[in-house]
Amino acid sequence: MSNQPLAERLRPVSLDDYIGQKHLVGQDAVIRKMIATGRLSSFILWGPPGVGKTTLAKIIANTLNRPFYILSAINSGVKDIREVIDKAKNNQFFSAPNPILFIDEIHRFSKAQQDSLLGAVEQGLITLIGATTENPSFEVISPLLSRCQVYVLKSLEKEDLLILLDRAIHQDIELSKKNIVVEEDEALLRFSGGDARKLLNVLELVLNVTGEDEIVITNEMVTQRLQENLALYDKNGEMHYDIISAFIKSIRGGDPDAAVYYLARMLEGGEDVKFIARRLLILSAEDVGLANPNALLLAQSTFDAVHKIGMPESRIILSECTIYLATSPKSNSICSAIDEAIGEVKLSGHLPVPMHLRNAPTNLMKQLGYGKEYKYAHSFEGNFVDQDFLPEKIKHKRFYLPQRNPVEEKILERLQNWWKTRFS
Repeated sequence: MSNQPLAERLRPVSLDDYIGQKHLVGQDAVIRKMIATGRLSSFILWGPPGVGKTTLAKIIANTLNRPFYILSAINSGVKDIREVIDKAKNNQFFSAPNPILFIDEIHRFSKAQQDSLLGAVEQGLITLIGATTENPSFEVISPLLSRCQVYVLKSLEKEDLLILLDRAIHQDIELSKKNIVVEEDEALLRFSGGDARKLLNVLELVLNVTGEDEIVITNEMVTQRLQENLALYDKNGEMHYDIISAFIKSIRGGDPDAAVYYLARMLEGGEDVKFIARRLLILSAEDVGLANPNALLLAQSTFDAVHKIGMPESRIILSECTIYLATSPKSNSICSAIDEAIGEVKLSGHLPVPMHLRNAPTNLMKQLGYGKEYKYAHSFEGNFVDQDFLPEKIKHKRFYLPQRNPVEEKILERLQNWWKTRFS
């Protein structure tokens, strides 16, 4: 029997075997075009675990026949980076193509470590491919980010996971020897959460525990086997995203006890306090919003504080923010408003701005009517005057809908006073 994990045995070696991310590697997609032309620029792959970031980097290097170096930000330092750069410099004399340096979890690199990459990337000594589960805007220094494209990878769809499941059962050198029938797949897909590696780990665990050659997979069987072997299942942080999901949903649902419990689970599991603070900052706007505008201020202060103060003190600051957000009134009206507005832009395109709202820096623009009949609000009683601001085609559209909480009820009252029937 192979000692390699199932996920490693099934790792694709070409784009034709690669599952998912069609927006990047499908026909005429950006990365496929890059590979086809051989003109490879530095980029960062941002997406959740198990969606193929490392695999894609290896496929690119293999297809283009480039030297390929892998560093993990967890156990590599400036010295390791310089060694790769020195190798790249030495190979220049042999007309070899510049190597690809793949850095996994690049968001964990310090500023000094990221700085050490700048010169080599800028001079084209190496082509950098970074992988991160965190927003590069927060974790990658601006000079390096400006030299790299950022490509977003998505969690795998159900269809992708089913293709992978079928491939594992029928094409893997070990599993294909067994008679495996998937009678129900809902539990396998649910526990995988769009993560290919997680799906294969769950499948392998379930089959290894069974130890039989005739196997019928059902939802009950998968759930039972995982519950019996939860420690094994979670030994590499497989439930990381389940815990953060429970944390967010507990705050959204107004349960401070559950929220602080999942906070404790993350802290005891060694979760990065900056990651938790960033989630609280997003949540303060997304789920509390205008129902309590001070929530965003406290979350921002929390974010700043944990960047300056390490553990164990940060647990107190995070606990304060967590309980405050959990016990705050909730509103997602601002999230709904911007999503509705973006949807309208995609639907109706870039409609012309009304003439009276246009900027008129030149005489010609003024002659064409730019800015004509614009009413300056401060020149009117109450600093308000009724006029159209939306494009003519959608001038009656509503995007912001105040929700039923004390703060937004006051906002609604003000809007009704200004706009009369429009907000009735």
